[in-house]
Amino acid sequence: MRIDQYTQLYGVIGNPVRHSLSPIMHNAAFEDRRINAVYLAFEIKELEDCIKGVRSLGIKGLSVTIPFKSEIIPFLDEVDDLAKRIGAVNTVVNEDGFLKGYNTDASGALRALEGKTDISGKRVVIIGAGGTARAAGYILKQKGMDITIANRSRERGMALAESLGCGFVNLKELTDIKHDILINTTPVGMSPDVDECPVPQEALQEDMVVMDVIYNPLKTKLLAMAEARGCTILNGLPIFIYQGAEQFRLWTGLDAPVTIMDEAVKKVLV
Repeated sequence: MRIDQYTQLYGVIGNPVRHSLSPIMHNAAFEDRRINAVYLAFEIKELEDCIKGVRSLGIKGLSVTIPFKSEIIPFLDEVDDLAKRIGAVNTVVNEDGFLKGYNTDASGALRALEGKTDISGKRVVIIGAGGTARAAGYILKQKGMDITIANRSRERGMALAESLGCGFVNLKELTDIKHDILINTTPVGMSPDVDECPVPQEALQEDMVVMDVIYNPLKTKLLAMAEARGCTILNGLPIFIYQGAEQFRLWTGLDAPVTIMDEAVKKVLV
């Protein structure tokens, strides 16, 4: 890849974000499609100043991660209807200084889950109350699934449950409810804290589907415990790749080289 005065700049913003593999994924896609662009990680503290910088420097697009997915909305010129309903943005497109926000987390999670199991009529528990939980909850609710939010913080969990029109339980009460699918949307268990798990072992029952949005490591402690209990497991890599592929399409107007993106990330993780 040749970097010159015509190279377009993209990046991911968050805090922390230096661990992100988005640069590896998107730079592989740009190179494969022969697009003169580079994608970097920006660990930021002041969101408003960052957005001013995006406008003034002409940064063409952003991925948005923890903790800015909801906070970024007031700083954008327009928000896509889906992202507006979800209340979280993970993708920004810059068209000559006009910033529009999208949410590709929802479609990424849905595509990954549907590739693993039949979701019709299933009961799902979503662990967490952040932007990813909101996106997953909204899209799965739209598919007619019975949703329950489980979170350590009752206030945040209840707020998300009320906005989705679904039930809420404290994480300590998770063993008291029946569910077919469990989705962890929190960073608990992510490298380097690989010995942590967001749920007790008793909450994992045979024949459940357990999905963890974490992709580093590929098999979290949660997934290892679930596998040992006879559950079907799904790590966060397909979600990460699918949401990234949709970001690439929004930025470039081209279909993403999904296989190339997947292989590039796996080389680092395996």
